[in-house]
Amino acid sequence: MTRGPLLGGEMMRLRPIEGRDAERLWEAVQDPEGTRLTGTTATFTRDQIDEWASTVSDRPGRYDWAICPAAMRDGKPISDEMIGEIVLNDLDGDVRSANLRLQLLPNYRGRGYGREAIQEVLRFAFDGVDGEPGPGLHRVSLDVLSINPRAQALYESLGFREEGRLRDVHRDGDAWADAVVMSILEDEYRATLRS
Repeated sequence: MTRGPLLGGEMMRLRPIEGRDAERLWEAVQDPEGTRLTGTTATFTRDQIDEWASTVSDRPGRYDWAICPAAMRDGKPISDEMIGEIVLNDLDGDVRSANLRLQLLPNYRGRGYGREAIQEVLRFAFDGVDGEPGPGLHRVSLDVLSINPRAQALYESLGFREEGRLRDVHRDGDAWADAVVMSILEDEYRATLRS
């Protein structure tokens, strides 16, 4: 079981995805712009999404978090509703690496939630949180489609470096898009904390 810990920043909180998040996950796979920018070509049934939401946080080799607003009132979250998801998957303990994936629902893109979620997940991935050890990773990678320069700029601003590209690997309507492969190493991550 790799159920991730609760993580939090100023704008958002991360909690493991649960069955109650199925409706929001369903919205995400129905969002044409979101699926286009992430290169999602698979189709899903509602039953598949319901089952996924109920079980994904307990599957080995991955951490799946719901991104939720951080606003609190009287010490309790004002909303625990999922506004996006962030995932560390393909965990490989031998080479201490994993892949990162992020998706926000349309009304929450471009507001800083993704930046903060990535920062918290990287902190957990490389250093652990609140005295609890994380997976102790050396490398976190991702790929971003060339049709999504805003996401690529975000990843670069957080210390990810381009490693290469898979040319014309994704069909975008009548055109083709590259997948830009990026990663951040633990020493690069720590250097971003000092700057």
